[in-house]
Parts: sequence; C-alpha cells; structure tokens
Amino acid sequence: MQLSKAKQLSLGFQHVLAMYAGAVVVPLIVGNAIGLTAAQLTYLIAIDIMMCGVATILQVWKKKFSGIGLPVVLGCTFTAVGPMIAIGNTYGIPAIYGSILVSGLFVLLIATFFSKIVKLFPPVVTGTVITIIGITLVPVAMNDIAGGQGSEDYGSMINLALGFGTLAVILVLFRFGKGFMKSIAILSGIIIGTIAASFMGMVDFSAVGDASWLHLPQVFYFGTPEFHLVPILTMMLVVTVGLIEATGVYFALGDITEREVNSSDLKRGYRAEGIAIILGGLFNAFPYTTYSQNVGLIQLSGVKSNQIIYIAGSMLILLGLVPKIGAITIAIPTSVLGGAMLAMFGMVIAYGIKMLSRVDFSDQRNLMIMAVSIGMGLGVTVVPEMFAIVPESIQVVTESGIVMGSLTAIILNFVYHIGDMSYLKSKNNDETSLRKEHVTE
Repeated sequence: MQLSKAKQLSLGFQHVLAMYAGAVVVPLIVGNAIGLTAAQLTYLIAIDIMMCGVATILQVWKKKFSGIGLPVVLGCTFTAVGPMIAIGNTYGIPAIYGSILVSGLFVLLIATFFSKIVKLFPPVVTGTVITIIGITLVPVAMNDIAGGQGSEDYGSMINLALGFGTLAVILVLFRFGKGFMKSIAILSGIIIGTIAASFMGMVDFSAVGDASWLHLPQVFYFGTPEFHLVPILTMMLVVTVGLIEATGVYFALGDITEREVNSSDLKRGYRAEGIAIILGGLFNAFPYTTYSQNVGLIQLSGVKSNQIIYIAGSMLILLGLVPKIGAITIAIPTSVLGGAMLAMFGMVIAYGIKMLSRVDFSDQRNLMIMAVSIGMGLGVTVVPEMFAIVPESIQVVTESGIVMGSLTAIILNFVYHIGDMSYLKSKNNDETSLRKEHVTE
C-alpha cells in the first residue's frame, strides 16, 4: 500500500508521541536529581530528543558495519536512571559521561560475541522476554492514567476519565476505522484526549512560549568526561541489560515484518546501539536502547515500513533542534498518554503470547521456563524493595523486572537444555528453523 506524504508524516508523528513521554521523563528525573539549573535541564531535554532521532536513524539504516535495518525506535533507557543519579551525586556529572563513553565502546567490542549466542534465545526465551517487557511496563501506563506517580491530583476522576476516555477512543477507532484511520488510532486518541483536556483547563502551553527557537548541540556541555572504575562497571552492566532487551525486540520486529534475523543482523544492531551510546556520551545525552511501545504501535497500526521510522527519527532531530516545537508535545496531559500507553504495552504482551504459541509446551521444561521467568519479572516489578540488601551497584539488575525475568529465562533455558543437542537441533528451536518460522509465519 502506497501512502501519501501526509499519511507518512502522520504515522511518523504517531511514533514520536508513543516514545516522547519516556524520552522526556528520563532527563527530567536525572536532571532534577543531580541538581541541574533550568538552562542545563533545557539543554539536556533538547539534546536527548535530538539524539533519540540520530540513534533511531543509525539503527534503521542498514550498513555493512552497523544498523539492523528493522523499524526500530531508540530512546534513553530507564535502566540507566538510578545508576546515573548515583554516579552524578557521588562522582560528579563528568563521571556520568565518562562511564557512558566507555560502555558504548564496550558494546562495540562485545557485539560479535553477543550475536553468536543467539541459540540462547529460542522462541520460549524471546516470547517470554517480550511478554515480561509488556507486563512490567503496564504499571507505568496505569500510573500515568491516574495522572503520573507523585502528582497532586493522582487518581482524580478527571485523570481517570481522560485516560480511559483516550483508551476508549483508540478502541472505537481500531474497531470501526478503515485503512489509514485505523492505522493512526493511537495518534487520533491522543489528539482527541488532549482537546478534551483543554476544555477542562488541563493543557498548559506556557512551556511553548518559554522555549527557544534554536538549540544547537555542544560536545562535552557538562565538562570533560572523568573515568572512574565503579561508574564504568555499573554502566557496562546497564548497557548489557539493554542488549538483552534489544534482542527480544529485534526478534519480535523480525517476526512482525516477516524478515529473517540472523547473527549478522544482531551484530549490526548491537553496534548501532554502541555508536548511539558513544554519541550520547559525547553530546552529554544518555545510553540508548530499543523502545518496546513502538513495537506495539507497529503491530497495532499494521504499517511496518522503515520509511515511517526514518520520518520519526527526523522529527525527533527537528524537535531537539527547535525546542519550541517540541514543547507543544509536552503539553499533552500525562493521563492521555497513559491511556495510549496501556493499549501499546498490552499489545506487547499479546505479541509475546503469540510468539509463545509456537513453543512445544508438552515439554514440561518449557512450561517451567516460562512460568518462573514471568513470575520473577512480575514479582520484582511489584516488590522491587525485596533486594534492598544487595550492593547498590547490583541493584540496577535486581530492581528491574524486565532484567530479572529475562535473565531467568536465559539461564533456565541454558540449564534445562544444556547438552540436549536434540533440543537445539529441533524444528522449533535451532537457529535456522527459528528464522524460517519467523519468515513463514
């Protein structure tokens, strides 16, 4: 189906809105926690949005050395929030970017090795990981529907009405919309929800007037990077976690787009993330990883074109260079974004279940891998303080349901099937047939 330029722009903007809240929240949280001034915080948000676009284009642009060539959207990873705050408050802001630079180089160095262990990610693992990602993100959407965690009007009737009203609009459009209108159900829901919120006096455009027209990037804006062992090791752990998450997303997108994903593709994808992380360190932005909400959006819209992601990436760069334009999207109420996120995160769960439907569950080992991994992911999400006793440097792993659930799935798959070559060679689980399934499904 050939889409007009206007329709392509609308679909690209829909992807921007899907990830924009997460991309803005990270610099807001980190910047406030490490005591940045208003001017510094403005730079941090603008450069982060711009680098999200650069990182996305690097990943979609498939080259010999880097770029997986799938409709991937990259944003700053939430896994790095806690560690960056701890590093900044203990060692200073320059140490944050020293550790990010080294961790990006680390990703480039291990990309080839990491791509060779693809047999550790059969459908029972990748399907479980995608399901865990969706499940652990749903609380974020629910908190946003209520107005955002910590907000003064958290759980108010107005917030709930806007959040679930936005979700209702999306569902109605997805049920009765035809063609393009069905594809932009998420965008339409957000626009209608924002218009409704404006009549309730909940949309504030003052940030648009305060924002500047042009904001150019600057290398080492926060000073010359500093390198300390503990921050570097911590950030290396953070980016390794990001690679695990990204692997599941790559396979999901390969399946959705009916394209084969092999070890060479993974290697290029990991390298693109490494380059994006290094650029984040140079321009004082953040480590970047794949955004799962955009996977759900691709599944919902049914539009799988890389061209749409190129447009989204270009829009992010423009938003970063022209903060006044980007400030318009900040005016969207949190509850409205929450309603849209619930649909997208729910679709991530549904797609994980779809991937799991191919697994042979007559093999009790597969049932146990899925059961314990999802249980671990959900449990840590609900009770993150249970590992408060472990060293702070390790809490980046233990406090993340996505990380704990994913590692559990990988480890159990390895333990239960180690030495069982018939399992690794079976139709549903060896690398070759797995890729064929992804293509022929």
